[in-house]
Amino acid sequence: MEDLLRYFDNLSNIQIVQLSKLKDLYKDWNSKINVVSRKDIDELTIRHVLHSLGIAKVQEFKPKSNILDIGTGGGFPGIPLAIMFPESNFYLVDSIGKKIKVVQEIVDELGLKNIKAEHIRAEDVNGRFDFIVSRAVTKMDDFVKWTHKKIAKKQNHELKNGILYLKGGDLKEELQNFPKATIYNLSNYFDEDFFQTKKVVHLPLKYKP
Repeated sequence: MEDLLRYFDNLSNIQIVQLSKLKDLYKDWNSKINVVSRKDIDELTIRHVLHSLGIAKVQEFKPKSNILDIGTGGGFPGIPLAIMFPESNFYLVDSIGKKIKVVQEIVDELGLKNIKAEHIRAEDVNGRFDFIVSRAVTKMDDFVKWTHKKIAKKQNHELKNGILYLKGGDLKEELQNFPKATIYNLSNYFDEDFFQTKKVVHLPLKYKP
């Protein structure tokens, strides 16, 4: 927890308890169902929880905002973000049922009331969202296609409604078709070597009726 508290010093007692439980919960579930890379499980706090919260450094979600996490896997970035923003609504989806089962179990264990988790393909999701978040599930061209007609019309945040995408490495080629994309280097927010090549990409998307 020291790593998290160093970067987020205004956490409530409930948030601290919830975040502190994540490592043991994932270790337990990972022994049954591989939802986190086994080489990463001992580095869960940095490589998964803090990495997910990089989005919170770029944009704080306002109360009653709606966030869709596509390809959530074991619940990243959705679960840490839902803990950080308990008054926002999070919809976590994945096409692999066993991963959503783990997500639901962890959500229940933590008592998170602001998460809905569902085994569903991204293309089949209904609803409108302020932001769509994810961790490098596919290239941006394909990901944008999955977001069709999922962006809310009303703007409530400093950043325009759209995608907040956790990616790594050189993104010049991948983003060449998206001139409106803004890249935020996570090394500007976190000191650990892991974040030297990690980024949050914000891509504003227009509402489509």
